[in-house]
Amino acid sequence: MHFRKPVADDGPAITALIARCPPLDRNSAYCNLIQCTHFADHCVVAEADGRIVGWVSGHRPPSDPQAFFVWQVAVAREGRGKRLASRMINALLSRPGQRDATHLTTTITDDNQASWALFRGLARDWQAPLERSALFERDAHFAGAHATEFQARIGPLNHDKFQEERG
Repeated sequence: MHFRKPVADDGPAITALIARCPPLDRNSAYCNLIQCTHFADHCVVAEADGRIVGWVSGHRPPSDPQAFFVWQVAVAREGRGKRLASRMINALLSRPGQRDATHLTTTITDDNQASWALFRGLARDWQAPLERSALFERDAHFAGAHATEFQARIGPLNHDKFQEERG
């Protein structure tokens, strides 16, 4: 398994991977291209045999510059059961651009048990608390068309653990 920063040519494969990973929201192909270019330092692809089998997109929110926000995590069927999502997030957090991040944040719907398990597992592995709070509510923010997105906030982060994980 090889981890690397995405490039624009990865856009179609990332879009296809996300489509194969319900319940993930399908971003536009253009959004994925912007992530692969403008936010490449905050995203990672995992390749196996020349094929993209994992994707994590993220960014550093201007309103919370000490946080690293994980936008989306997608793992192909053949990459599951190998802690690939955790390994990709650890790889991202070990990059120099994330060295000063004190917390990891993300949003997750209540019914997405796989994502809750991933982020609870990261908090446990990092020996850091996970706080959960409603961020975008079904009625107030989505006009009833989408489930409430809960924010998971993990930290403070110990960056030495990410370096150990990378080897």
